[in-house]
Amino acid sequence: MVHELPLWFEWASLSALAVLLLVDLFVVGRRPHVPSMRESALWVGFYVALALAFGGLVAVVGGAAPAGEFYAGWLTEYSLSVDNLFVFVIIMSRFAVPRDQQQRVLMVGIIVALVLRGGFILAGAAIIEQFLWVFYFFGAFLVYSAVKLVTGGDEAEEYHENRAVRLLRRVLPIGTRYDGGRLRSEEDGRRVLTPLVVVFFAIGSTDLLFAFDSIPAIFGLTQDPFIVFTTNVFALMGLRQLYFLLGGLLERLVYLPIGLAVILGFIGVKLILEALHDNTVPFINGGEAVEAVPTVPIWLSLAVIIGTLAVTTVASLLRTRGSRTGEDAPAGERASTPDERG
Repeated sequence: MVHELPLWFEWASLSALAVLLLVDLFVVGRRPHVPSMRESALWVGFYVALALAFGGLVAVVGGAAPAGEFYAGWLTEYSLSVDNLFVFVIIMSRFAVPRDQQQRVLMVGIIVALVLRGGFILAGAAIIEQFLWVFYFFGAFLVYSAVKLVTGGDEAEEYHENRAVRLLRRVLPIGTRYDGGRLRSEEDGRRVLTPLVVVFFAIGSTDLLFAFDSIPAIFGLTQDPFIVFTTNVFALMGLRQLYFLLGGLLERLVYLPIGLAVILGFIGVKLILEALHDNTVPFINGGEAVEAVPTVPIWLSLAVIIGTLAVTTVASLLRTRGSRTGEDAPAGERASTPDERG
């Protein structure tokens, strides 16, 4: 269901979020450093509190229903984004990004990802508005993704440059050495772009690939493009500091793929049930709605998401209790271990 929030509230919210992102980028750019665990924890807490407060504002302005959709969507997007961190660690290692530049790389990469996701969300909303039967496709795709998460093995252990990154390398003069935080440098007597440019784009474009799972999942919880986009913004805003906070804990979340699979599978089934309830496909029930199928209320979705994440986290930590290794160093440190090949 789409809940109409006041236009002034939507524009004011998007403007405030844009300013916050720009201020965050400015602060990171002025003082590049590796954040401590305490600093990272404080920033993660700040962004979580900000998301909770924003959901409260949505409740005041639009009521409990859109607020519940925001919270469910934000939790889903945040949990799915944690899986992105595995790939971000690998990208940082693959490109040997200097440790003091990793915050900036993540920040710019996340902004690129939000721009790309914004286009994806607008396209998805337009398609859903015209063709509700696409929920059948979304639902089946999410169930497929859930099965693949459980049976696909450790697919994220190696990073392969996507076509967009390879094309970027071909059309732009990319150097081989970092030059602090500069985007342009001189190498062998010619002006080149530093590898930071490639890493920015690699983070952003790789995140978009993850969005092929997460965006349909959010549309399974709400059809309001504004809520879908803001859940993405709040999830990705907190992702940068979470990267430094979790560190070796990522390796201990052994049941995370199972938990994410349960969430994706649940939302996939929910989408299919909603598609049946509003069916217009001629070869299903003669093109009539299947009124007998149940609809899943948002409170149940929220309960399933929270319960799954809680059980997954506790079970993972109990399963790996006492298994501290050298990988327990912060992610920012482990990502810079390869030889500095520039």
